[in-house]
Amino acid sequence: MSRQLSATGAAQPRYRTLADTLAREVRADYGPGDLLPAESQLARRFAVNRHTVRRALDELVAAGMVTRHQGRGTQVVDRRLDYAVHAGSKVTHNLAERGMATETRCLDQGLDEPPEAIAQRFEASRGTPLLRVETLRCVDGAPLLRLRHWFDPTRVPGWVDRYRGGSTRALLDQHYGLRLRRRRVRLEALQADPEDSRLLQCPHRAPLLALTSDNVDATGRLVEVSVSRARADRLAYHIDFDHSLTDPDEVFP
Repeated sequence: MSRQLSATGAAQPRYRTLADTLAREVRADYGPGDLLPAESQLARRFAVNRHTVRRALDELVAAGMVTRHQGRGTQVVDRRLDYAVHAGSKVTHNLAERGMATETRCLDQGLDEPPEAIAQRFEASRGTPLLRVETLRCVDGAPLLRLRHWFDPTRVPGWVDRYRGGSTRALLDQHYGLRLRRRRVRLEALQADPEDSRLLQCPHRAPLLALTSDNVDATGRLVEVSVSRARADRLAYHIDFDHSLTDPDEVFP
């Protein structure tokens, strides 16, 4: 392959021409998890400086094609990540079964007044605070899901003192004896707001998939409403009716 960039890119910035070239190579020659050559190698190969290479790779990161890992380099993203949604599915367990390392960070938590739609789900009167827990789930070191959990605080006393990150489902089971299942889910498309862009490392207004789940205990009583916002270029949902819900009204309210 030529060590020079094609002259067809003369009408656009050099980093954009390089980004287009690298994007074609990623699609044709690389698989999920593969590492790209080091920035210094790419700079020598294409006869450009490392700043140009870095800006080109920034374009691929923004497009959801690659992600950077401290000490490892630039890695091709598995754009075909598929998550099954059924009554008992757990994100962390689902991804671990695929051999993916997951990390859930606690960003913020505390009592807060919920939006009216969430309050109605809990049949809470106006102004009644619920427990809000904000988390960020990363897969293989790259942010994938931004989650907001709303809990009935009477069901999880002492939560803020116990939870520092990791699986919320595991804490619910171990400390509160609660094994939740999804009763209802709602899936919609959204655009990334500035906070999404910062946390999920995606462009402003990039497409997101938002999944709202009503999670109930063994008696059917609502304990949690979770709202996840995921990069649409990295995650796809499928609803498994064999394991899940037989009543279509329980899939979309």
